[in-house]
Amino acid sequence: MWATEPTRDARPAAPDRRLTRLTRFKRGRPPNAGWRCPLRLIVSGAFEFSSLLSPLRAAKRLTARSGAEALPGKGEGLKGNMGKLKTIVGGKSASVHRATIESAAHALETEIGGLAALRAALDDGLASPFAEAVRLLKDARGRVIVSGIGKSGHVGQKIAATFASTGTPAFFVHPSEASHGDLGMITREDVILALSWSGETVELKNIITFSRRFSVPLISITSNAGSALGGQSDVVLELPKAKEACPMGLAPTTSTTMQLALGDCLAIALLEAKGFTAQDFKMFHPGGSLGASLKYVADVMHKGDRLPLVAETAAMSEALVEMTAKSFGCLGVVDPKGKLVGVITDGDLRRHMGTNLLVAKAADIMTRKPKTIGPGMLASAALEMINASRITALFVVDKGKPSGIVHVHDLLRAGVA
Repeated sequence: MWATEPTRDARPAAPDRRLTRLTRFKRGRPPNAGWRCPLRLIVSGAFEFSSLLSPLRAAKRLTARSGAEALPGKGEGLKGNMGKLKTIVGGKSASVHRATIESAAHALETEIGGLAALRAALDDGLASPFAEAVRLLKDARGRVIVSGIGKSGHVGQKIAATFASTGTPAFFVHPSEASHGDLGMITREDVILALSWSGETVELKNIITFSRRFSVPLISITSNAGSALGGQSDVVLELPKAKEACPMGLAPTTSTTMQLALGDCLAIALLEAKGFTAQDFKMFHPGGSLGASLKYVADVMHKGDRLPLVAETAAMSEALVEMTAKSFGCLGVVDPKGKLVGVITDGDLRRHMGTNLLVAKAADIMTRKPKTIGPGMLASAALEMINASRITALFVVDKGKPSGIVHVHDLLRAGVA
């Protein structure tokens, strides 16, 4: 046999004498009774007890720093100590919450103050240059070139996007890229709109020089009309001085809000001056929920053989078959000239339920002068009308004749809601 293989007569090694007293159990006595418990239970219990004490020690340190009332003593028990800890931590959390809300409210109030100053300026010295800027932008045969650096640049990108989606072709040119070839994107027929709060932005120098050299109209949005940018501009939209919402007065907050608001003012004034309509907006914004809300009833309605129609003289037995086959929950009734004179709904059927229903004529059961819509109505307006009338479908009528039917489910599937 191998030397390492245990023999049947081999005895186990003698236990460590240091553990003998801990692992010696009295016969019939549970292992965890009294002090006679295994070492592992004693050790794990010590860790559990330590974990219970840790919050209490942390709470005492917290009360010592905050000057709060001392925690209960040992006699009050662990439950009392933990309750006191929750009170301290909860109070501190509520204080932090209040401070956060107050900070947010102060930022909003500061920026609202800036917008109020901008509104007042429109009634004062800003009115004339604003009207001139709108005239230049409206009469431009090219595009609006928006430019700016830093936060003003980010605002400029949004202004350019708003112009483009509301009927004024525009795009953003980065000042640094302009100095490295993108000046070639600007033509004599364009108008430049440059943003700089200080008006001394070095990166705009080459765009300013280019506009002066090639007589490209330059409109500036700045808080300093006497700056390098303001002095070279054809029109200066001077923003009123305003305090930043940043507590240090450094981060552009109120200033960028005012720039963005003035850009929106220009876009809306241009939109109205050009007679821009919802149909025009749909052309530039066919996607998303906005695009869906600008769809017309003619885009979503059912037409042709899908229309549930019967003549006035048709028997209700025939009308019910047609109503069931088309599955709109209603039926249109037309006169000999093909004009819609009434509708039959589930409610009409219930109101006339009886033994003579199937032999009655459609004209006897129908509701006269039903609600109808035209094919040129916006789908969103049709949905509003359906909801207000508490119905599920509307007939689309063109010159008195039914040309389609639109169901609430069609509008929901189109994403109008």
